[in-house]
Amino acid sequence: MFALIDCNSFYCSCERVFRPDLESRPVVVLSNNDGCCIALSPEAKALGLKMGTPYFQARELINRHKVAVFSSNYELYGDLSRRVMTVLGRFSPRQEIYSIDECFLDFSGFHDPEARAREIKRTVERWTGIPVSIGVGATKTLAKAANRFAKNDPQSGGVKVLPPDVDPGDTLARLPVREVWGVGHRWARRLGDYRIDTAEALRRADPAWIASVFNATLARTVRELQGHTCIPLELQPPPKQQIVVSRSFGRPVTAFEDLREAVFTHVTRAAEKLRGDGLAAQVVHVFAHTNAFQPEAPQYHGTATLALPRPTQDTRRLASQAEAGLRRLYRNGFCYKKAGVMLLELGSPNVLQNELFATPETDGETFRTRRLMEVLDNINRRLGRGTMFLAGQGGHQSPRPWRLRREMRSPRYTTAWKELRQVN
Repeated sequence: MFALIDCNSFYCSCERVFRPDLESRPVVVLSNNDGCCIALSPEAKALGLKMGTPYFQARELINRHKVAVFSSNYELYGDLSRRVMTVLGRFSPRQEIYSIDECFLDFSGFHDPEARAREIKRTVERWTGIPVSIGVGATKTLAKAANRFAKNDPQSGGVKVLPPDVDPGDTLARLPVREVWGVGHRWARRLGDYRIDTAEALRRADPAWIASVFNATLARTVRELQGHTCIPLELQPPPKQQIVVSRSFGRPVTAFEDLREAVFTHVTRAAEKLRGDGLAAQVVHVFAHTNAFQPEAPQYHGTATLALPRPTQDTRRLASQAEAGLRRLYRNGFCYKKAGVMLLELGSPNVLQNELFATPETDGETFRTRRLMEVLDNINRRLGRGTMFLAGQGGHQSPRPWRLRREMRSPRYTTAWKELRQVN
């Protein structure tokens, strides 16, 4: 048995934790640069607001109904996510964190899975303030399906169990095939051509026929719906193949110096992630492009890829390569809307292979570099990100026209001392 725990309207719920006055009020969270709606509370959805709607188009409706609007507060969301996942880890020795707001638990051996699920729901909501929905099934796909009903059926009380000894046909017949985990709209349209339009119709299909007409991945979904476990828990996340950090700018950037500051900041963040995962990178890919949503303006999409002689975790070396790539791709006269850095060819820093004619670093230099990066990370972890930074990032006094626009961000209640909630 598997349980899928899904946080309800997670970003909006995070905003409500420290704002109980928002409990029954419509809430919307916006994307980077306050561009479009990426999270909606149930009350906001009831007004007709849709995911992905540009903010400027929804503003009249938002103002009319006094909807609470927030810029994305990723520091708050990330911290509350860690708290929720820590609480969930208490209830099972086997846990797979699937996303920032979803988690699978191994429910094998529980005599009353529904009572266990309701205990988990009460505990998470009491300890963190985040409401959750829980679906339980014999496979991860069935648990996902059960979670759909737990989230959308008020009579379920936020918990739905599909027992393995009870035929789930009546329940799955009410679930559109496009909402089955792993199906999606494209395959749903093709399945509809064969009159497979519900999860139950897909469950009754022949996996061999599905594999021949579609592919083995969809056939695996069929077997999961039939109760055969084909997708085990991933207790350890798979090794990363790449690390990407990119941001849209708060306003268009034209000067090379401003673009370089942004790229240096992105590569610094990417290097922190690299070291946090215990990896090293050998290839740096840099890109910058104009705003494709302004076709009347001159358009340009530049990229550059550079390889290092050997893998590294050193922010300085990665930034040097990123700057070289940026100089190669930069074109004067364009208004850049976004830039980013991608680290590739990731592997263990302990397995190093030089090019034939490269000058290898000595072991002492490698050791000193790693210690320097450890000190850098420890200082920024203890005193706040950006306490120590590369000079190329421009410093705290730099105007930084490329910085994200987050004019309606709520306080970082749990991660910034100066933004702690004040009680009178």
